[in-house]
Amino acid sequence: MGVKQAIKSLDAFPRAEEHLLQKTRSGALVSVIGLVIMATLFLHELTYYFHTYTVHQMSVDLTRGQTLPIHINVTFPSLPCDVLSVDAIDMSGKHEVDLDTNIWKLRLNSHGQIIGTEYLSDLVEKEHTHDHDDKEHHHDLEQKLHSHGFDEEAENMIKKVKQAVTNGEGCRVYGILDVQRVAGNFHISVHGLNILVAQMIFEGAKHVNVSHIIHDLSFGPKYPGIHNPLDGTERILHESSGIFKYYIKIVPTEYRYISKEVLPTNQFSVTEYFSPMNDLDRSWPG
Repeated sequence: MGVKQAIKSLDAFPRAEEHLLQKTRSGALVSVIGLVIMATLFLHELTYYFHTYTVHQMSVDLTRGQTLPIHINVTFPSLPCDVLSVDAIDMSGKHEVDLDTNIWKLRLNSHGQIIGTEYLSDLVEKEHTHDHDDKEHHHDLEQKLHSHGFDEEAENMIKKVKQAVTNGEGCRVYGILDVQRVAGNFHISVHGLNILVAQMIFEGAKHVNVSHIIHDLSFGPKYPGIHNPLDGTERILHESSGIFKYYIKIVPTEYRYISKEVLPTNQFSVTEYFSPMNDLDRSWPG
């Protein structure tokens, strides 16, 4: 007896004699249904075996002295880059104005296209000069500037910004801001301007359009399934102005992969407020 016949003879259950078997359509249907059910159960169990799920655990954060990275990507379609500044202050009183830690400004035209790039501590692209036909307007502006005692540099800056506002320029601010891991706040606003300069440029706080689009605001690297509640937020103002405030509560988070690799990051929740400007307000929008 060959090997093939020996293997065929191995059977845990005795087979019925051929003359005792009867093949029917209903029996074939039952066999097919049984095979489909077995295949479905096999695929389901295999999928479940390879599927990963997240287990949430809470513990006390014992880390101290670390910095908090703030990832910023915000577009201001109606404010030129020259008037925007990024500043932060924490509960210890440390105040940093126009922070220059890996923050970039992209100049945008009225169609949202990039026309210039600026690093907060270094001008990457040279200034673009434009020809102006309205000489009489600039002559009146020069007289106003001299009457307020501005130097030539301030005068040139005001002229440049007013022209940018007229052209409908915007600005996109993006990068990483490293701050102390304590309670505090940071602003992207026109607060870095001298009050008289801001008054000369916008002719009043109510004319500062702080419309903005938040493409990304996060506090650390992203992990699968993370949800940042402010991503994609659009706040567009029409013929009005005000102060947008976002109160954020940050929760330190560690994401542990199956490979035991640990990714330290942060989640957050947010509450939003908007205060419209009126004629009696002395503060400036942001």
